[in-house]
Amino acid sequence: MSEARTMASVPHETATGAAIVVEDVRKRYGDRQAVDGVSLQVGRGEFFGLLGPNGAGKTTLVEIMEGLRQADSGTVSVLGESPWPRNVALLPRLGVQTQSSAFFVRQTAREHLRTVAALYGASRADADSTLGTVGLADQRDVMVENLSGGQRQRLAIASALVHGPELIFLDEPTAALDPQARRDLWKVLRELKSEGRTIVYTTHHLDEAEALCDRVAILVAGSVVALDSPHHLVTAAGAPTRLLIPAERMSQEDAAAIPGVDRVTEQGGSLVLETAESGKVLQAVDALGGLDGVQTRTATLEDVYLELTGTGTATDNPTVITDTNDTEQQG
Repeated sequence: MSEARTMASVPHETATGAAIVVEDVRKRYGDRQAVDGVSLQVGRGEFFGLLGPNGAGKTTLVEIMEGLRQADSGTVSVLGESPWPRNVALLPRLGVQTQSSAFFVRQTAREHLRTVAALYGASRADADSTLGTVGLADQRDVMVENLSGGQRQRLAIASALVHGPELIFLDEPTAALDPQARRDLWKVLRELKSEGRTIVYTTHHLDEAEALCDRVAILVAGSVVALDSPHHLVTAAGAPTRLLIPAERMSQEDAAAIPGVDRVTEQGGSLVLETAESGKVLQAVDALGGLDGVQTRTATLEDVYLELTGTGTATDNPTVITDTNDTEQQG
């Protein structure tokens, strides 16, 4: 990824029909440039991911979109309106789940969600059905202060969904969830998307972003360094396929001598063969000792992320990858 690449991924709608349009937004805290000239758009009905390491500017950018912070410069349009100064008319159309959600801890889960629903003009029935949607029906009569961390996380998500918002902001929604609860939430989110809701999603789970998001933006030091669909980003990266072979099958020297193998390492009792010609190498491995126990791992969004954020094999000047339609103090 030594050269900048331009992708042909198309947002769901043009800027005139987009749910969110961000143009050259900047935000500084003291001597720290938290958001540095970010421009992007999110189409209506799109599942859009914001990725990046801690301190990359994700939370600051999202809070500017939500109208919780004022940008130093640039413009933001959300559902056709400016979110700042605080736009009260927008609030019923937005659902917001933050990393530090507030709760009525002296209420039960059901009482809390009914209270939130009432603030938005939603019904008690909406609150009760949303509890079931996020898997909290059995905990409905448990005091909020007695819920586990994962259960509180689900309640925070329910609070963002209870009034049926058009645009939903979810900040690390699966951070405290176990693997099964994560997958259950994925199902909920896919159903929301199928209903035409727009979702802006921050996560550190790269498999999650790859499975759910139509497009992702990767932020590094307040700037967007990649913006496209996960599939196009992975394809453009040119990352090698990895073949994992039981270490006793052959020596590292024999593996390195196979035509098409670029690099061989040993990891967890396996030889890891990196190649851009997986079919050719698999045929050679089969001829040498068979394919029993051989695993194939193709490139993932995590490979792209690690390179672009400088935590993998990237240089200090990450490649900028964008699609053709889009040109922190907190993270």
